Amino acid sequence: MSNQPPYPPQQPGWGNGGQQPYGQPPFQPQPPKKRSVGKVVGLGCLGIVGLFVVIVIIVAAVGGGSSNNDSSGSPKSAAPAGKSSDKAADDTKKNDTKKDATDGKAVFKVWGTAPAGALGGLDIGYGSDSDMRKGTFKDGRFEATLTLDKHALYYDVHAQLQGSGDINCSVTVDGKTKKGHASGGYNICNAQLSSNFTGGWS
Repeated sequence: MSNQPPYPPQQPGWGNGGQQPYGQPPFQPQPPKKRSVGKVVGLGCLGIVGLFVVIVIIVAAVGGGSSNNDSSGSPKSAAPAGKSSDKAADDTKKNDTKKDATDGKAVFKVWGTAPAGALGGLDIGYGSDSDMRKGTFKDGRFEATLTLDKHALYYDVHAQLQGSGDINCSVTVDGKTKKGHASGGYNICNAQLSSNFTGGWS
């Protein structure tokens, strides 16, 4: 038998060694906070209603901008029937036909009076920066057409008088035209259209 005194029985509780200090109640954990279900549902409903209102406003604004009705609610007619609408249609048809005739083409013209001089008749050159040609002036005019090259930097026509005369010249590319004029002596009529960054001609 051991002479050591027996250990006192341990009390359940808190503290060092599982012992509860005297005079203090045991520590109680705080209960979890309850979430307010009503607030969450209310905010969710408010958000949905707000979104619906915004959509209705956007639809009304877009629909109102493209409305074709007058203040009485009756639809507006597109154009009054009669001679004015027929004339507009005819003008559009003529413009389309004119554009189609020169679409994808370069047209060069020289016209006027140009008597032959000591060096011969009127000296004409036409074409692009990579394809220049010689033209012949006959019966007071010259005209030539080339297929448009999309890589060309410019199209040009020039005509030099041989001592006297009065001439005009023009170059037309995709419906755009530039003109020139020369009179007397050895002056040169020149017209040129250059390609620009937008794919057009100026």
